[in-house]
Amino acid sequence: MTWIKICGLTSEDAVSAAVTAGADAIGFVFAPSKRQVTAQQAARIARGVPRSVLRVAVMQHPSQALVDEVCTVLEPDVLQTDASDLAGLRVPKHVQLLPVVRDGNDPMSPLPVRVLYEGKVSGAGETANWKAARTLAESTQLVLAGGLHARNVAAAIALVKPFGVDVSSGVESAPGVKDVRKIEEFISAVRKQ
Repeated sequence: MTWIKICGLTSEDAVSAAVTAGADAIGFVFAPSKRQVTAQQAARIARGVPRSVLRVAVMQHPSQALVDEVCTVLEPDVLQTDASDLAGLRVPKHVQLLPVVRDGNDPMSPLPVRVLYEGKVSGAGETANWKAARTLAESTQLVLAGGLHARNVAAAIALVKPFGVDVSSGVESAPGVKDVRKIEEFISAVRKQ
Protein backbone atom coordinates (compact mmCIF):
# COMPACT_ATOMS: atom_id res chain seq x y z
CA MET A 1 0.00 0.00 0.00
CA THR A 2 1.38 3.42 -0.98
CA TRP A 3 2.38 5.65 1.95
CA ILE A 4 0.61 9.05 1.93
CA LYS A 5 1.68 12.40 3.37
CA ILE A 6 -0.58 15.45 3.35
CA CYS A 7 1.68 18.48 3.68
CA GLY A 8 1.35 22.17 4.45
CA LEU A 9 -1.40 21.82 7.04
CA THR A 10 -2.37 25.02 8.84
CA SER A 11 -5.66 24.25 10.59
CA GLU A 12 -7.22 21.69 12.92
CA ASP A 13 -9.90 20.98 10.27
CA ALA A 14 -7.27 20.09 7.68
CA VAL A 15 -5.37 17.89 10.14
CA SER A 16 -8.60 16.12 11.10
CA ALA A 17 -9.54 15.60 7.44
CA ALA A 18 -6.12 14.11 6.62
CA VAL A 19 -6.16 11.78 9.63
CA THR A 20 -9.79 10.71 9.12
CA ALA A 21 -9.22 10.01 5.40
CA GLY A 22 -6.28 7.74 6.24
CA ALA A 23 -3.07 9.73 5.72
CA ASP A 24 0.07 8.04 7.04
CA ALA A 25 1.80 11.36 7.74
CA ILE A 26 0.96 15.03 8.09
CA GLY A 27 3.41 17.82 7.31
CA PHE A 28 3.89 21.24 8.87
CA VAL A 29 5.93 23.82 6.95
CA PHE A 30 8.45 25.92 8.86
CA ALA A 31 10.08 27.49 5.79
CA PRO A 32 8.89 30.78 4.27
CA SER A 33 5.63 29.90 2.49
CA LYS A 34 1.89 30.61 2.38
CA ARG A 35 1.68 27.43 4.47
CA GLN A 36 4.25 28.41 7.09
CA VAL A 37 3.33 27.83 10.73
CA THR A 38 5.15 28.37 14.02
CA ALA A 39 6.18 25.50 16.25
CA GLN A 40 3.44 26.54 18.68
CA GLN A 41 0.74 26.58 15.96
CA ALA A 42 1.81 23.16 14.69
CA ALA A 43 1.80 21.68 18.19
CA ARG A 44 -1.70 23.08 18.82
CA ILE A 45 -3.27 21.79 15.60
CA ALA A 46 -1.49 18.41 15.87
CA ARG A 47 -2.76 17.81 19.40
CA GLY A 48 -4.76 14.60 19.48
CA VAL A 49 -3.25 13.14 16.29
CA PRO A 50 -2.85 9.37 16.80
CA ARG A 51 0.74 8.15 17.23
CA SER A 52 0.23 5.97 14.15
CA VAL A 53 0.21 9.14 11.99
CA LEU A 54 3.70 10.62 11.60
CA ARG A 55 4.14 14.34 12.27
CA VAL A 56 6.67 15.76 9.80
CA ALA A 57 8.51 19.05 10.31
CA VAL A 58 9.15 20.42 6.81
CA MET A 59 12.07 22.84 6.53
CA GLN A 60 14.42 24.29 3.95
CA HIS A 61 17.88 25.52 4.93
CA PRO A 62 16.84 25.87 8.60
CA SER A 63 18.93 27.36 11.37
CA GLN A 64 19.91 25.11 14.25
CA ALA A 65 17.80 27.33 16.50
CA LEU A 66 14.67 26.60 14.42
CA VAL A 67 15.37 22.86 14.43
CA ASP A 68 15.84 22.94 18.21
CA GLU A 69 12.63 24.93 18.77
CA VAL A 70 10.48 22.71 16.52
CA CYS A 71 11.92 19.49 17.98
CA THR A 72 11.20 20.76 21.50
CA VAL A 73 7.73 22.26 20.93
CA LEU A 74 6.18 20.03 18.25
CA GLU A 75 8.21 16.89 18.98
CA PRO A 76 8.00 15.73 15.34
CA ASP A 77 8.54 12.13 14.29
CA VAL A 78 10.33 13.18 11.09
CA LEU A 79 12.43 16.14 9.93
CA GLN A 80 12.24 16.82 6.18
CA THR A 81 14.74 19.20 4.61
CA ASP A 82 17.07 19.40 1.62
CA ALA A 83 19.68 16.67 1.69
CA SER A 84 22.43 19.31 1.62
CA ASP A 85 21.13 20.81 4.91
CA LEU A 86 21.55 17.67 6.98
CA ALA A 87 25.32 17.62 7.36
CA GLY A 88 25.29 20.87 9.34
CA LEU A 89 22.35 20.11 11.65
CA ARG A 90 22.08 18.38 15.02
CA VAL A 91 18.82 16.44 15.11
CA PRO A 92 17.65 14.33 18.07
CA LYS A 93 18.33 10.63 17.46
CA HIS A 94 14.66 9.66 17.82
CA VAL A 95 13.65 11.99 14.95
CA GLN A 96 13.73 10.26 11.55
CA LEU A 97 15.23 12.14 8.61
CA LEU A 98 13.58 12.58 5.22
CA PRO A 99 16.16 14.17 2.90
CA VAL A 100 14.77 16.09 -0.08
CA VAL A 101 16.29 15.48 -3.51
CA ARG A 102 15.21 17.91 -6.25
CA ASP A 103 14.93 17.63 -10.02
CA GLY A 104 18.30 18.19 -11.62
CA ASN A 105 20.34 17.67 -8.44
CA ASP A 106 22.58 14.67 -7.93
CA PRO A 107 21.18 12.35 -5.28
CA MET A 108 23.10 11.74 -2.08
CA SER A 109 25.75 9.07 -2.03
CA PRO A 110 25.26 6.69 -0.45
CA LEU A 111 21.48 6.95 -0.73
CA PRO A 112 19.58 6.84 2.55
CA VAL A 113 16.79 4.31 3.05
CA ARG A 114 14.14 6.90 2.16
CA VAL A 115 14.15 10.23 0.25
CA LEU A 116 11.54 12.73 -0.88
CA TYR A 117 11.82 13.63 -4.57
CA GLU A 118 10.28 16.83 -5.90
CA GLY A 119 10.62 19.58 -8.45
CA LYS A 120 13.03 22.47 -8.19
CA VAL A 121 10.71 24.58 -5.97
CA SER A 122 8.81 23.24 -2.96
CA GLY A 123 5.07 23.87 -2.70
CA ALA A 124 4.77 25.39 -6.18
CA GLY A 125 2.61 22.64 -7.61
CA GLU A 126 5.17 21.90 -10.32
CA THR A 127 5.26 18.28 -11.45
CA ALA A 128 8.55 16.55 -10.74
CA ASN A 129 10.41 14.61 -13.43
CA TRP A 130 8.70 11.24 -13.07
CA LYS A 131 11.23 9.38 -15.24
CA ALA A 132 14.14 10.55 -13.08
CA ALA A 133 12.10 9.72 -9.98
CA ARG A 134 11.45 6.19 -11.28
CA THR A 135 15.17 5.58 -11.73
CA LEU A 136 15.87 6.76 -8.19
CA ALA A 137 12.94 4.70 -6.82
CA GLU A 138 14.78 1.56 -7.94
CA SER A 139 17.48 2.27 -5.33
CA THR A 140 15.61 3.69 -2.32
CA GLN A 141 12.17 4.19 -0.78
CA LEU A 142 11.14 7.24 -2.77
CA VAL A 143 8.36 9.59 -1.69
CA LEU A 144 7.16 11.42 -4.79
CA ALA A 145 6.08 15.07 -4.43
CA GLY A 146 5.46 17.95 -6.78
CA GLY A 147 2.32 18.69 -8.76
CA LEU A 148 0.33 15.69 -7.59
CA HIS A 149 -3.47 15.75 -7.27
CA ALA A 150 -6.35 13.25 -7.37
CA ARG A 151 -6.49 13.23 -11.19
CA ASN A 152 -2.81 12.38 -11.84
CA VAL A 153 -1.63 10.44 -8.80
CA ALA A 154 -2.64 7.04 -10.23
CA ALA A 155 -0.51 7.67 -13.33
CA ALA A 156 2.38 8.87 -11.16
CA ILE A 157 2.25 5.72 -9.03
CA ALA A 158 2.02 3.47 -12.09
CA LEU A 159 5.07 5.05 -13.71
CA VAL A 160 7.33 5.86 -10.74
CA LYS A 161 6.39 2.98 -8.42
CA PRO A 162 7.20 5.09 -5.35
CA PHE A 163 7.17 4.01 -1.72
CA GLY A 164 4.92 7.00 -1.05
CA VAL A 165 3.36 10.21 -2.31
CA ASP A 166 3.25 13.71 -0.83
CA VAL A 167 0.69 16.39 -1.70
CA SER A 168 0.18 20.00 -0.66
CA SER A 169 -1.11 22.45 -3.30
CA GLY A 170 -2.99 19.63 -5.05
CA VAL A 171 -5.47 19.44 -2.14
CA GLU A 172 -6.09 23.17 -1.76
CA SER A 173 -9.02 25.42 -2.66
CA ALA A 174 -6.70 28.47 -2.55
CA PRO A 175 -2.96 28.84 -1.86
CA GLY A 176 -2.38 27.65 1.69
CA VAL A 177 -6.05 26.66 2.27
CA LYS A 178 -6.67 22.92 2.39
CA ASP A 179 -9.93 21.52 0.98
CA VAL A 180 -11.40 18.58 2.93
CA ARG A 181 -13.04 17.10 -0.18
CA LYS A 182 -9.79 17.28 -2.19
CA ILE A 183 -7.88 15.59 0.65
CA GLU A 184 -10.44 12.78 0.69
CA GLU A 185 -10.36 12.44 -3.12
CA PHE A 186 -6.56 12.33 -3.21
CA ILE A 187 -6.28 9.65 -0.55
CA SER A 188 -9.07 7.64 -2.16
CA ALA A 189 -7.31 7.82 -5.56
CA VAL A 190 -4.07 6.56 -4.01
CA ARG A 191 -5.76 3.74 -2.09
CA LYS A 192 -7.40 2.43 -5.29
CA GLN A 193 -3.95 1.65 -6.73
